[in-house]
Amino acid sequence: MQFTTPRRRRAPEPIVPMINVVFLLLIFFLMSAQITPPAPFDVTLPKSADRDHATPTDTLYMDAKGRLAFNEARGDAVLDALAARATPDEALQIRADARMEARALARLLPQLAARGIAQVEIVTGAK
Repeated sequence: MQFTTPRRRRAPEPIVPMINVVFLLLIFFLMSAQITPPAPFDVTLPKSADRDHATPTDTLYMDAKGRLAFNEARGDAVLDALAARATPDEALQIRADARMEARALARLLPQLAARGIAQVEIVTGAK
């Protein structure tokens, strides 16, 4: 009886280095991602038929009572923080509550213009 020697199997590729790379990429993307901070107060956006979405930029929040918030600044300090913001050439997004009077927003716009903010975008929700 004559036996043939079985063919030698190739060793499987090690999977541990690939798993290490995947975890390193996962950690990299988690660390480099910009996580949006929560809104300082609950704001119900007014409805709009326009489907155009604004690009993320600096955001000024106004609640139904007319209180202002920008980054960490609240109240009267908001206008000074807006004047000193890092990207003065970009548009300022305003997320104003739909229940707020339009007069409050109309009074705010000249104050923003006096501090060098030439372009604002009012964010609305979809209908």
